[in-house]
Amino acid sequence: MTAIDTTPASSPSTDPGRSASLYRAAWRWHFYAGLYVIPFFLMLAVTGMAMLWIAWIDGRDGERTRVVPQETALPLSRQAEAAQALWPEGEIAQYIAPRGDDLAAIFRVNTDDGAMMAVIDPYTGEVLESFARRSGWYDRMESFHADVMLGVTGDRMIELAASLGVVLLATGLYLWWPRDGQGLRALWPRFGARGRALWKSLHVTIGIWVSVALLFFLVSGLSWAGIWGEKMVQAWSSFPAGKYSGIPVSDVSHASLNGGRHEVPWALEQTPMPASDPHAGHGGGGHVAPVAEDRSAGAMPDADAVDRFAREIGMTGRYQLNWPKGETGVWTLSRDSMSTDSLDPTSDRVVHLDRYSGAMLADIRFSDYGLMGKAMAIGTALHMGTLGLWSVLANTLVCLSVIFLCLSGIAMWWKRRPGGRLRLAAPPAPRDMPQWNGAMGVALALSLAFPVAGVALAAVLLVDGLVLPRLRRA
Repeated sequence: MTAIDTTPASSPSTDPGRSASLYRAAWRWHFYAGLYVIPFFLMLAVTGMAMLWIAWIDGRDGERTRVVPQETALPLSRQAEAAQALWPEGEIAQYIAPRGDDLAAIFRVNTDDGAMMAVIDPYTGEVLESFARRSGWYDRMESFHADVMLGVTGDRMIELAASLGVVLLATGLYLWWPRDGQGLRALWPRFGARGRALWKSLHVTIGIWVSVALLFFLVSGLSWAGIWGEKMVQAWSSFPAGKYSGIPVSDVSHASLNGGRHEVPWALEQTPMPASDPHAGHGGGGHVAPVAEDRSAGAMPDADAVDRFAREIGMTGRYQLNWPKGETGVWTLSRDSMSTDSLDPTSDRVVHLDRYSGAMLADIRFSDYGLMGKAMAIGTALHMGTLGLWSVLANTLVCLSVIFLCLSGIAMWWKRRPGGRLRLAAPPAPRDMPQWNGAMGVALALSLAFPVAGVALAAVLLVDGLVLPRLRRA
C-alpha cells in the first residue's frame, strides 16, 4: 500500500509492549519507504496507463494503419523494395506482417542514422508513412517507464523503487491487518467518515483490494530490471542452448533482435542465437523451398520463400521476420504476445532457418520454456495488457488505484504534520525492540531476495541508528 503516512485503523496502544514496538517500527519503515517510492509509483502508473491506451488505439509502430484490401498482396520482396527505396544505403532488418487484410505492413531499415520504420500498403507497395524508430509517443512513455531516460542509473533507481515497493506493501498490510475485533471491516470504506479519517479509510480499503495485483506488477516489473531480473532470475531461467541438439551456435544472444526495446520473449533474450553454416548440412525438421524458377536445391532462400514457409507452419496473421545479420546470421520467424503478435502467450513460437540451405535450425515454443520462462511469458502479457481489451481495462484500474494510494498517502501526511508546519514528521522510532531478531530475520530474507532493497535497508538503518541520534544531540 503506497503511502507516506498511515495512522493505524486501530490503535496499537492496547497491544502488549512487544507488539506495539514492532507495530511502530513497521509504521516507520512504511513511512521511509513511501518517501522514495511515491514519485516513482506515480510516474510508473501514469506512463504505464498511457502505453496501454496508445498501443491499443494507435499501435506502437504504425501497425494499425488502415489500407483498402485487394484480391492479392504483393510478394514480400516487392514490399521490401519499396521500404528500401526510402533509404537506399540502409539494410532491411525486419518485417512485421499485418494482423488483418485491411492493415499495413511494417518494415524496419537500419541506416547510419539509426533504425527507420516504413509503413507500406501490402497491395500497392505505396509508402504510407516513414519515421525514425522509437520516436512516437509510446516510445517516449516507455523510455520514462523503463529508466526515467537516464539509462543504467535510471534502471537502478526504478529497481530500488520496485524493491522498496515490496517493503511498502508488506508493512502496509501488517499495519492495517484487522485487529481488536474489527474483523474484515477494512474491506469496505467508511464513507460516513470525514477529513483525514475518510482519506485513511479509502486508502486502506483500496490498498487491500489492489495488494495482490500490485505485488504481481512489482515482481513482474523487477524481472526486467538490471540486477534482480537480468543478473539473477533471467540468467538461470533462460532457454538452455543445449536444447539446440548440436547445431552451430553464434556468439550473440537473442537480445540482438530487440532493436532497442524488449521484443524477444524473456526466456530467450540471453540464449545464444543459432548460426548458419555454408559448409555443414543440418538435419532440421523443415526446409524452405527455393523460389528460383529451376527450383534448384542449391538456391539460397529469399524473403518470399521464408514468408511462404512461415505461413505453411502456421504463422498466420501478424508475425515478425528478421533478416540474417552477417555471414552466420539466420532467418528468424517469431510470433509472441509480448510483441502484440497474438493474444495468447502459450502460442509463443520462434523459428530459426539457415540462411544458406533454408533448413530449420530451431523451433522454440512455449512448452520448451522452463517454469519461470512460462510464468514470465504469461506475466509479461498481463503486465503489458496485451491479452485484449479486458486486460487494458484491468491494468488501467490498477494504475488508477496506485495513483490514488500515492495521493491519499500525501494527503494524510499533509493533514497529520504537527502544527501545520512543513516538516518531515516521521513516525517515532520505538525505544526498544524485543522482537528485533525476528524483524532482522525478515529484513535479511528480503535482502537476499531483492539485493537492491537490502542495500537501501542497510543504508537507512545506519542513518536512523547512527546519524540521526547524533544530529539530535547536536
